[in-house]
Amino acid sequence: MKSLFKYCLILFLCLQLLACKNGDVSKTFPNIIFVMTDDQGYGDLGCNGNSEIKTPYIDAFASQSLNFTNYHVGTTCSPTRAGLMTARNCLRNGVWHTNAGCSLLNQDEETIADVFSSAGYKTAMFGKWHLGDNYSFLPEQRGFQETFYHKGGGVGQTPDYWGNDYLDDTFFRNGIPEKTLGYCTDVFFDEALLFIEKHKETPFFCYLSLNAPHSPFNVPEKYYEIYRYNDNLLESQKRFYGMISNIDDNFGRLLNHLESLGLTENTIVIFTTDNGTSNGYRYDKKEKKWYGYNAGMRGTKTSEYDGGHRVPMIMQWKSKGLSSGKLYNGLSAHVDVLPTLSKLANIAYNPKQSIDGIDLSAYIQNDTEVDRMLVTDTQRNLWPKKGKKSCVMYGNWRLVNGDELYNMSNDPGQKLNIIKDYPKIAKSMAHFYDIWWEEASKEFRYSYIDIFPNTTNVLTAHDVYVNSITAWHQKDIRSGNAYELGNFHIDVKKAGNYELILRRWPNEIDLPLNASLNNYTPPSLYWDEVKNGVSMNIISANILINDNKPITSVEKVKNGIYFNVKLKTGKQTISPSFKLKNGDQTLVYYTEIRYLGG
Repeated sequence: MKSLFKYCLILFLCLQLLACKNGDVSKTFPNIIFVMTDDQGYGDLGCNGNSEIKTPYIDAFASQSLNFTNYHVGTTCSPTRAGLMTARNCLRNGVWHTNAGCSLLNQDEETIADVFSSAGYKTAMFGKWHLGDNYSFLPEQRGFQETFYHKGGGVGQTPDYWGNDYLDDTFFRNGIPEKTLGYCTDVFFDEALLFIEKHKETPFFCYLSLNAPHSPFNVPEKYYEIYRYNDNLLESQKRFYGMISNIDDNFGRLLNHLESLGLTENTIVIFTTDNGTSNGYRYDKKEKKWYGYNAGMRGTKTSEYDGGHRVPMIMQWKSKGLSSGKLYNGLSAHVDVLPTLSKLANIAYNPKQSIDGIDLSAYIQNDTEVDRMLVTDTQRNLWPKKGKKSCVMYGNWRLVNGDELYNMSNDPGQKLNIIKDYPKIAKSMAHFYDIWWEEASKEFRYSYIDIFPNTTNVLTAHDVYVNSITAWHQKDIRSGNAYELGNFHIDVKKAGNYELILRRWPNEIDLPLNASLNNYTPPSLYWDEVKNGVSMNIISANILINDNKPITSVEKVKNGIYFNVKLKTGKQTISPSFKLKNGDQTLVYYTEIRYLGG
């Protein structure tokens, strides 16, 4: 009898392993919902000491979850997302900027969605991607089976569907534009709820990556009214806070939906943000006064000080006891998410490349801290520069820019540089940084946009390699200003003749090349003003391919200037430009590339 029982047990375990291998995972595997907001800092929550902001649902969630108090990310949007997706510091995977060609996640990177979809999970992302808007960078090409997102780093940026402004926008469902009704945050939560209900019987990984409260600070009147008469906030902060309260209501809706479906116990729910606050803590030069709240930290978004990269990280998994409001004080980061979640979900994760993250599951379950160092920085230039706005972290120690040392346990505002008092600690942290940089720098490389013959490829000014601030937003397209010329990096998959149409306006609005544009009325008083689009008086265009002799054209089609060029197979650069009537040259905002034949 014992032998029969033993045989049956072995057979059952083998069948379970085979099911997992074939992608048929059972509900013993936890669902995972990862919610990340944009530009919301550690201090932009009531549970973290902000007495002005109204976030009751997230506050209650925090009181019933595990709270990471020493959790860090990149200091800007794309770098954090790249680290989250890959468990690798952004400098390793090509994403050290938010535009200028350096926000494209290298195609050979394995993502968290790749790992979970390979294990049989249903995967989806909704909202902000910001890791590439062309082939082969799209989220549906990076392991997410269902996607619904805006393009660029925020709604209304240059790659996004023209005219999006947070209300009744057009987003992309697996790459296909689709008109929506309603406020963007509500829409993205709606999509997530539908996905969860559809896949309630099978394990799912839902990445709900919101664009709010990123600027522009466009908010429904209902949420602005919460803060309208609050004299402790600047006018833009009232809208910023309103956007966060809208997120909070939607987060509560998400939790209630899980409860109604009976999914609460076995779902890992995470709430976090992508960098320090962009608008929750502001200095008014006229009044010489700070407004808002930053939890006593120094720095905000883009800063190498803790206010730029220490953010809330709240995790709940009720069936495993992560539900008591407990604090985890160990040093942790966005690069830990992939190895930690894969371990908690009991699925295989064998990194194909060097990672910076570690599996924290045993540490958080046993409430122990890991002895480690981590690096974060703010590059925002065409090539990483050693030491630029850098921070090395070791427990509560911070080595900033190589010559400032702080101990956060007694100096959370990073006011007292004690590097002369602790030279050994500073030297050890600097040594770690040198070794880390030497290793990571071997992986620095640019990404190339794939040009396939069976697709229409549109390069936007958002992704041009250029040292200056480029035309990253549709407001820049409307301005008619000339922008510095630069290169696009492309990888042509099939040699032949290609049609290139250089446009000032995107194809979806079908405007003549030199048309002006005055067609926008804000939906409420609580929307940022959008300026008219002025005419640019474009007379000709040039294309420079691989630094060869420029090709000039004055052949205008209805909404652009036309070229017929031969492109060879492989990686190359292309620099399109317009010549204006006043003699100036400017980068082309939209470059459409279409294969014509061999």
